[in-house]
Amino acid sequence: MRILLFTGKGGVGKTTAAAATATLAAGRGLKTLVVSTDTAHSLADALATRASGEPEPVEAAPGLYLQQVDTQKSLERHWGELRDYAGRVLGELGLDQITAEELTVLPGAEEIIALLELREQARSGGWDVIVVDCAPTAETLRLLALPEALDWHVNRLLPLGRRLLGALSPVVRRVARVSAPEGEVLSAGERLHRGLLEIRELLTGADASVRLVLTPEAVVVAEARRTLTSLSLYGYRVDGVIANRVFPADGADEWRRAWAAAQARQLAVVHDSFAPLPVRIVPYLPAEPVGPAALARLAEELYAGDDPFARPGTEPPVRMTADLLDLALPLADRHDVDLARKGDDLIITAGPYRRVITLPAALSRRKISSAALRDGVLRVRFEAGGAR
Repeated sequence: MRILLFTGKGGVGKTTAAAATATLAAGRGLKTLVVSTDTAHSLADALATRASGEPEPVEAAPGLYLQQVDTQKSLERHWGELRDYAGRVLGELGLDQITAEELTVLPGAEEIIALLELREQARSGGWDVIVVDCAPTAETLRLLALPEALDWHVNRLLPLGRRLLGALSPVVRRVARVSAPEGEVLSAGERLHRGLLEIRELLTGADASVRLVLTPEAVVVAEARRTLTSLSLYGYRVDGVIANRVFPADGADEWRRAWAAAQARQLAVVHDSFAPLPVRIVPYLPAEPVGPAALARLAEELYAGDDPFARPGTEPPVRMTADLLDLALPLADRHDVDLARKGDDLIITAGPYRRVITLPAALSRRKISSAALRDGVLRVRFEAGGAR
């Protein structure tokens, strides 16, 4: 099963690129699901169809299914015990039921639920291709960083929480006058934690990759460059770039010639920055591509006979050997990269983003002998056989 994620700055056309790619997959005989983690769903509009909480076939595109996640229903299934407990505590504090229910809808919960639904569909084994229309870049990066970040905290807090729960429950009830969490609440948290880890394993695996969608404008290109670095920091493969809405230079009037020249300069930056990744060009079309037929034509032009569903040929961003850790950080400036160590964890910062990597036992016992960023790779070398 192939998983393709599309992301980019808001308004660059990532939904159109995702929908076109999904339509092409179905046209090639691959049973395809297209789903969105963006709360501002527009996939159904792009495909000119209706959507529901379950995968529904798209008319005029045999083999293509669209799912628009029913957040409320999924929230009850994945997060029910946690929401019930939070609502009960808020009720005990004097809040009315409606206010308590509103306060228990956690920020970002819809995106998390969409990822959990993606995991359910992947586990079903019923798809050849799953295409994910992600939220705009900043939200996507926060979302993709969440499983590993929660793992670090949960592994340290949940065992302690279970040990303290029995001893402190009566005290919490008597002093704070609210219910302490029971075992099933912690179990729900653990299930959520495991589900997020499975999502991370799925999306960083050899069959998943990200495609960056951009328009050839200076601000958009600058953000796409940072996004490539950040996705690699978190361990996600990027296998291509789509440059959308490119003005044709031929037969242009003065106004369009100026735009074409400015875009050509930015496209040169894109090719130079993202090499050796393929950069696919989508011209500025005379009409908006809406519906399966228009999207299929766009996809054929976009991929020009290539196989966009082949497994990504890129190496995983993180590679470890007996005495070495390599982390790909393409386009990173060494002044923006920082490395620290705390116990068994490496803390790597690239610009505004940070990742904690827990070292395997073979490396955690050794001191770091050197660390350097060269040619877009952070190489951390450990002393052979040395204890830290």
